[in-house]
Amino acid sequence: MELQESEQIKELVKEKYTAIANQSKEQNETSCCGASGCCSTMDYTIMSDNYDSLSGYNPDADLGLGCGLPTEHALIKEGDTVVDLGSGAGNDCFVARSLTGETGKVIGIDMTEAMINKAKENTAKLGFKNIEFRLGDIEDVPFAANRADVVVSNCVLNLVPDKEKAFKEIYRILKPGGHFSISDVVLEGQLPEGIKKEAEMYAGCVSGALQKATYIQIIQNTGFKNITVQKQKPIHIPDEILLNYLTVNELDNYKKNGLGIYSITVYAEKPQSNCCQPGTGCC
Repeated sequence: MELQESEQIKELVKEKYTAIANQSKEQNETSCCGASGCCSTMDYTIMSDNYDSLSGYNPDADLGLGCGLPTEHALIKEGDTVVDLGSGAGNDCFVARSLTGETGKVIGIDMTEAMINKAKENTAKLGFKNIEFRLGDIEDVPFAANRADVVVSNCVLNLVPDKEKAFKEIYRILKPGGHFSISDVVLEGQLPEGIKKEAEMYAGCVSGALQKATYIQIIQNTGFKNITVQKQKPIHIPDEILLNYLTVNELDNYKKNGLGIYSITVYAEKPQSNCCQPGTGCC
């Protein structure tokens, strides 16, 4: 992907998620297509899971933007340092904080200033002192190497143009022996061109989705071990949304070609050894 195209995608994502940050979860759900308030675009809440049963859940921080429950599967222990990439209004950070406790530390990273501000407001209301939010790019995470015990992320890496670079950053910030649990959207089969070329569907985590096998291969190539798909569920996009990007005939073919859009939650570990990442030539 060319640098100019990559920057355009990032600006699109910032624009869309700034608008969402300035609305409540209820407004996003009832406007039928998220923050834009018109039924011609992607519904950002289609993929979200229910957090109600998780300790630490704070409704004010839940904008319905995830596609899984990575913190539920992240094996977070008391005292851990947890980094949430694409932390939004702080939803997964507050759940992680309930697990890592007073002795741990939770850092949320997001490139949208409006989301950072919303997360900080939510933290101030709760009075937590061991949660921090930083403005930053997942392709260049503002966090020191070998410091995180656990990295979580919820339906965000699909918004990152250079996913290989993003996983290298996750590898860099994790301690040897640390691990991640990430929920994301993947494909089985090829998307129609009408969806792949639509920027709005990229911001909705669909057109930027990789093939599942490619996604797992990137994780493996980065040097992670014990890669496990902890959970997988199909994502069903309503016809009325798809028809904004496809003709009736294209929609029929889309349904017949066996395409699967899935939310997966993936776990992997950084090896305990001090060996550098594959391909760096220093091992």
